Order: sequence, then C-alpha cells, then structure tokens
Amino acid sequence: MRDQDHIQPGGTRVAPNPGAAPAEGPRRRRRRATAARPLRPVRRFAGVLAGVAVFGLAATLAIAPDGPPTDAALIAAASSTGHGGDRVQQVSVGGEAATPAVSTDSYTASTGPETLIAGGTNHDWAKLVLVDGAFPVTEANVTVILRWMRQENGVDNWWNRNNPLNNGNGSGGGSGLGSYDTLATGAYYAADSLRRYSFYDAIEAALEAGDSADATAAAIWASPWAGSHYGNGTHWSTRPVEAIEAPASAWGR
Repeated sequence: MRDQDHIQPGGTRVAPNPGAAPAEGPRRRRRRATAARPLRPVRRFAGVLAGVAVFGLAATLAIAPDGPPTDAALIAAASSTGHGGDRVQQVSVGGEAATPAVSTDSYTASTGPETLIAGGTNHDWAKLVLVDGAFPVTEANVTVILRWMRQENGVDNWWNRNNPLNNGNGSGGGSGLGSYDTLATGAYYAADSLRRYSFYDAIEAALEAGDSADATAAAIWASPWAGSHYGNGTHWSTRPVEAIEAPASAWGR
C-alpha cells in the first residue's frame, strides 16, 4: 500500500516519519489530559460556593421584615373586623366626660403712660415718674416715691400745683414752688431732675437697684438739696399710702 501524509492541526501536511514510535501521539494527548485534571476540583468547589451564596441570599430574603403596612392593607384589616354594612370602628364618649379647660393665660406689656394717666391716682403718678425716667417699676420704688410725695404735699392734696414733689425744674418757681400745666408734665420733669442733676446721683442709683425703699429714702435724706434732710428720717413716715384720685382737670382731661 502507498504511505499517506500526516495532517497537523491547521491543515498543514507533513511527511510521515518512519522512525517515530506509533504511540507517541496518543501519549502526548494523555499527558495534556492528565495536566488538566487538577482544574476539575477547583471548578467543583467554585460551584459549591456559588450554591451556598444563592442559598444565603434566599434565606436572608425569607427572614427580612416586612415593610410598613400600606393604607389599603390597614383599611382591609379594619374592614375585616366589622359587622354587617358598618365596617368602620366607632368610639362613643359618655355625656359625663369632662371637657378639659382651655388656658386663657396671657402676657401683657409693661404699663404705659396712657394707662397710668387714665388711672389718675397718686399711685399711678408715682409709677409714671418711674416710667418716664426708665427706672424699674418695682414695689420698693413705687413705695418710696409715694412716701416722698406725702412728705412734700400730703395725701389729700397730693396734686397741688400739679407738682407733687415740689420740683423747681421747669416749673417756673424757685424753691420748688412752681407749677406745671398737668400732672403728666410734672411727672416728666421729676424724672428729668433725677436723671439730669448730679445731686440726685445717690437717689438715682438706689432707684436703679429698685430693691429697697429704705435705702432710697436714706439717699433722699442725705441729698444736698434737702436743707432739713427730713430730720434724717425722723420726719419720714413709713405707713402705707392710700390711693387717692386727682381731679380730671389736673391730668388735662
């Protein structure tokens, strides 16, 4: 018989090799196959890992908590507990149930000049002096101004010449014997004197503190403008001062 050419991969013909061993080709193929065998366990292991991952994801989704119920689910749940055609839950309150009271507390601004003028009493005038002078309107400050007014003009006629503290500043009269057109004007000038003149400094400081009528009274007694110094307090009454309203004309009304 005639020898045939061998064909290598790719279609190339080569001459036969009579000296080559017949089993050479198959042995090479077996070696390649043997060298490839170790890859099979790795592929199997990778497959196992992939299976475990899929199982873990499925288990996680299975135990994940449900999201919040939708409005439709809530309505369906409420409807399932109803009876007959009325499926809406109702709550009734007995007639004896008490209605909670509504608080009507409110906060008001500090008393203004117009309110004090409308009040018209000696207490209102004392407060008006403090407001005009930007002093704190405290109980101690109102008390000492009222006592001071009583020492100057008495209580029954405290609005005399619309000048309760016998102030010479702006009144047109010496020794504090001048007058003002209204009590409101007299309050303004009394506050102006306390703030303007240095011989009132100790009184001004005591009114700024606003916590002791006695301390302010002592400053009044010691002031250089007070010739008699009110007997250093012996001519100074501390009894309560009653509220007395001045005539409307004294307030310019």
